[in-house]
Amino acid sequence: MKLMYQNMLSFMIVILTTLGIILYTVTSYTTNWEYNSTYETLESYAYNMEKVALSKNPDDGNIQNITDENMDFLRQVLAQHSVQFGVFDENNNQVYPSMPSSGFTNHLKSKYWEKMKKGQTIRYIQNAATSDGRPKLENGNNLSYVCVLVPWFEDGKLVAVIWVGSNVSQIQSNIVEIKNRLYLALLISLLASIILSFILSRYQVNRINKLSYATRKVANNDFSVHIDSKNRDELDDLANDFNKMVTSLRESDEEINRQELRRKEFMADASHEMRTPLTTINGLLEGLAYDAIPEESKAQSIELMRNETNRLIRLVNENLDYEKIRTNQISLSKQEFDARVPLRDIVSQLQKKAEDANDKINLDLPEEELMTYADYDRFVQVMFNVLQNSIQFTTSGFINTTGFRDEEKHATIFKVSDNGIGMSEDQVKNIWDRYYKADVSRKNRKYGESGLGLSIVHQLVQNHGGEIKVASELGKGTTITITFYDEGHELKN
Repeated sequence: MKLMYQNMLSFMIVILTTLGIILYTVTSYTTNWEYNSTYETLESYAYNMEKVALSKNPDDGNIQNITDENMDFLRQVLAQHSVQFGVFDENNNQVYPSMPSSGFTNHLKSKYWEKMKKGQTIRYIQNAATSDGRPKLENGNNLSYVCVLVPWFEDGKLVAVIWVGSNVSQIQSNIVEIKNRLYLALLISLLASIILSFILSRYQVNRINKLSYATRKVANNDFSVHIDSKNRDELDDLANDFNKMVTSLRESDEEINRQELRRKEFMADASHEMRTPLTTINGLLEGLAYDAIPEESKAQSIELMRNETNRLIRLVNENLDYEKIRTNQISLSKQEFDARVPLRDIVSQLQKKAEDANDKINLDLPEEELMTYADYDRFVQVMFNVLQNSIQFTTSGFINTTGFRDEEKHATIFKVSDNGIGMSEDQVKNIWDRYYKADVSRKNRKYGESGLGLSIVHQLVQNHGGEIKVASELGKGTTITITFYDEGHELKN
């Protein structure tokens, strides 16, 4: 069964149950009210008739109004209200209406008469099929009545009992009329509920269908879909979560596509980088195998093969190193040390490469200790890669390296600035991406074969709980700022 019809059925069950309860309650209340109202009216007639019938003659003190003439007058008055009555004397004999000439005398049931003696008023429904305890009515009337029996007392003595009855058909007609109106209201409510439940169900199902349609689009790799939400209910909450999911999937897809492009570029670059040394090594080995290389050149050939082999090893190690760092497979042994010592060693190691590029390295460090909290070896790796990157993209320029303490931040900060080729805003956004090279036309194979150096730097600084930022302007140079926080004050990424 479709959800819309399930919702409609649920609405209908609730509405029908509610209407059924209301109908039963109102019908029961109305029926009871009609009968109780009739009983009270009949009792009021009986009490009023008592006042008239039991009035005494002021001369002799005898009751003077229980006569056929007076009773006939009252009967004519009450007949206009579809009410009949009968009177029984103190001996339980029907004295009005008068009995037929056959001499048959009608009596109240003994159980009723005993209660009359005790002054109780009795209410009951007298069926047409039951004659016992019912006064004989004129014209052979054979109907059902709503009846009351009221005792009349004079000076504490039972003097008469009056039976007052009203035709049940009058009450039933009223009840039927009320029920008909209720059934009509029920029918109208039912039709209105069907229409309303259809509209509400259709509305909810349409909202779900929008989610379903959007889900199919996402399944077909269309991440441009967006579902409007008014934050009203759980479906809107679901729409918000769906939009967040789509945004996340879109970003992931873009990242995957970007990484795939980088991977393809890297594979092309790596293949080219590996092919060159492998070709060189293979050629040299063939030359050695066939004695095609002069004896005096063999040492140079072996040295060349060693350099090309180291180049291949470096290319493979950079990729393995990046994966280990990215997946937190390396453990950091943090300690506090004076960063001036490793920085001077790094500058000394890179001095020859800087001179080859006609660059000048300036080192600006405090005279006193520059205490830094980091893994010593990884700190050297970070700073070495950053300085080497600056040399790679700077020709006939300078590389300034500055280190200082920021006690307010509880951190040691290093800045490496150059006046090299710089980067555009788009290049700065991607500078930490794996395989990315800001200037693909300048592949200095001596220093940057893979494009992984800055990715490794970025990951290592993050693993330290530190911070790394880059500011660059195309054609004017680049500044990289690295912050290593003190123990217990790592940046919460």
